[in-house]
Amino acid sequence: MKKSFGFLPKIISGKKTIESRWYATKRAPWGTIAKGDTVYFKNAGEPVTVRAKVSHVISFSDLTPRTIRSIINQYGTAIGIEEKNQRAFFASVKNKNYCVLVFLKKPKSIRPFTIDKTGFGAMTAWISTQSVKSLSITRHHSNIR
Repeated sequence: MKKSFGFLPKIISGKKTIESRWYATKRAPWGTIAKGDTVYFKNAGEPVTVRAKVSHVISFSDLTPRTIRSIINQYGTAIGIEEKNQRAFFASVKNKNYCVLVFLKKPKSIRPFTIDKTGFGAMTAWISTQSVKSLSITRHHSNIR
């Protein structure tokens, strides 16, 4: 996540209860995420510091600008997009074909750790795995538990 978006504090505070992913083609987490899964979050270039449980998932396909506007109008605030920024957000996703809304519950700050994205691509924004431990975790010392 881009640190400038300020999404991690919004997740922890409960202001952001939905993680959205918008794509031109189907890719993770499309079809790979489900209720009960655990999602870990990090800002770009930083360690993982937040986790949350998935309460449910909604996937949209064959998006049009009209359906995208409807999704943003209905879920934008819960996605963490302030009303004043929704027009700019729409402009950034208006040509996408797929959207995955991941509803979050029980967010928690966790002891920071880094992951090794080797084999996934340096710019990979979402990795689905059976075990987060398989991503070569390096724990960082912190007072967060």
